[in-house]
Amino acid sequence: MEISFGNSRLDKLANDDKKMLKELGALRAKKFKFRLNQLSVAVNLEETRYLPGNFHELTNIRKGQWACDLDQPFRLIFVPQESPIPVNEEGQYIWTEIKAVEIIEITNYHKED
Repeated sequence: MEISFGNSRLDKLANDDKKMLKELGALRAKKFKFRLNQLSVAVNLEETRYLPGNFHELTNIRKGQWACDLDQPFRLIFVPQESPIPVNEEGQYIWTEIKAVEIIEITNYHKED
């Protein structure tokens, strides 16, 4: 799958191991790199559903975003980059047709209550 980044900070983190380690710490940096690799080798978003890391679609104020686990409680957040995003008759995203994502943040979204 094609991966882009929502801002230059995330792009730099993903492409500079030293910066990644300094900003994220050893465990989160390792998980971040692993999740990026999982996304890059997947052909489409459907292939990520059953991978380790709890890849899932978000709801409520984060509808349209996806997440996967890093180190608890942090998640890697991304959005599909298809235009328009393919949906079925019920308005659900068609995961098999999503072949590009944009990483938008690393966060603990559970504290947003």
